Amino acid sequence: MTHDFDETIAAGERPHVRRTEPDSDDTIIRPAPAPAPAPAPAPAPAPAPAPPPPSASAPASAPKPLRAPLLASSAGAESTTPAPSAEGSALHYRVQLEGDAADHNLERPCIFGRDPRPPRIIRGVAPKLIAVDSPNREVSAAHLEVRELGASVIVTDLRSTNGSLVQAPGNPVQKLRQGESVVVSAGTLVDIGDGNIIRILPRQALE
Repeated sequence: MTHDFDETIAAGERPHVRRTEPDSDDTIIRPAPAPAPAPAPAPAPAPAPAPPPPSASAPASAPKPLRAPLLASSAGAESTTPAPSAEGSALHYRVQLEGDAADHNLERPCIFGRDPRPPRIIRGVAPKLIAVDSPNREVSAAHLEVRELGASVIVTDLRSTNGSLVQAPGNPVQKLRQGESVVVSAGTLVDIGDGNIIRILPRQALE
């Protein structure tokens, strides 16, 4: 049997269709997220306790000086500075010719000879020239130099013709060759000829 297309068929109530997706024109309102809690402020430092007020009975003391005075300022006080001693002064060896009352300080070198002359080249302090008698001409014009070097004494033969004889205390006689040097001590004797003997004397302070 055929039905006309314009006829309405009422076959009971129309079934309800469940929507699976919202309509495009629907607006979904979601709740805003809760704000994060702000960090707690750091506690303020406790104020330093105030110093106690000075006692009315105790007067304020005067500030102490940074350095104590070097010398006492009271009248009649003795000076604490020690007096200069011989050890603190300059000490020098001395030389002396046998039979001669005078000695010569080795603050500067001494040159012994029949007719000593200063060297052409002077190193340091100019030497002291000491002439000796030599009737037999055993002593050269510039025969021997005696020089102080620190705490030692150096004897140097100045290329003499007959040489020099050196005798240190407790040691045998030593003959210096021409131009040879030797370190000696106090009490040493040096024979340069014709009875001219030089003695090395101990150190003493300058007068």
